[in-house]
Amino acid sequence: MSTSEPLATSSARSQLEALARDARFPGPWPHARGQLADASAARPASVLVLFGVLDGLPSDHDAQSLAVSRDLDVLLLARARTLRSHAGQVAFPGGRAEPGEDAVTAALREAEEETGLDPAGVDVLGALSALPMPVSNHVVTPVLGWWACQTPVDVVDPGESAHVFRTPVADLLDPDNRVTTVLRHERRTWRGPAFQVAGDGTTHLVWGFTAGILDALFDHLGWSEPWDRSRELEITP
Repeated sequence: MSTSEPLATSSARSQLEALARDARFPGPWPHARGQLADASAARPASVLVLFGVLDGLPSDHDAQSLAVSRDLDVLLLARARTLRSHAGQVAFPGGRAEPGEDAVTAALREAEEETGLDPAGVDVLGALSALPMPVSNHVVTPVLGWWACQTPVDVVDPGESAHVFRTPVADLLDPDNRVTTVLRHERRTWRGPAFQVAGDGTTHLVWGFTAGILDALFDHLGWSEPWDRSRELEITP
């Protein structure tokens, strides 16, 4: 169940707008693997957490939250397996900020470069608190957006992304698609929320930083549904 009171608004967009203004979110971040060695030297990056209304096949799952329709979706991509960092992982569009860029500008630029979307069609709801990603020495700002005018998306550079897909939020919330990932590395163990979803003709595992943001967001909005956290899946580092 949700870890906080559901926001007192009816539509998904209005709830996301309220979330973007909520200083309580996300609170202490539990999903970082380790700690930043030097926060002042961490490189700024941002990701676009973009919701919209799916124009393809909707979910078969009836979400418990009335705000989550079967065609509410979020944009994700699977990174190319040839990359040196986070190879093959599912992520939000985004990347490192260029000199002089703010978080919103960086997120929209990276999303356009990675998926081909038109930034003019994105309503930016707000930038959330920057979160640590010690494994790559970044601090990452999630930028919450709503797709007001949808444009086609696809892989732009196969050297960067293997798949670009829009996933129904109801599929992410489906308890049958939830697992706890277990990562063991250098005598340490990290457990975190994860999602198994289909997209672009492939079944994807959403875990790590991206899954942490989705899990925290769903909990805070009161969208989460009870799921079996004892169902674990080992991750190979």
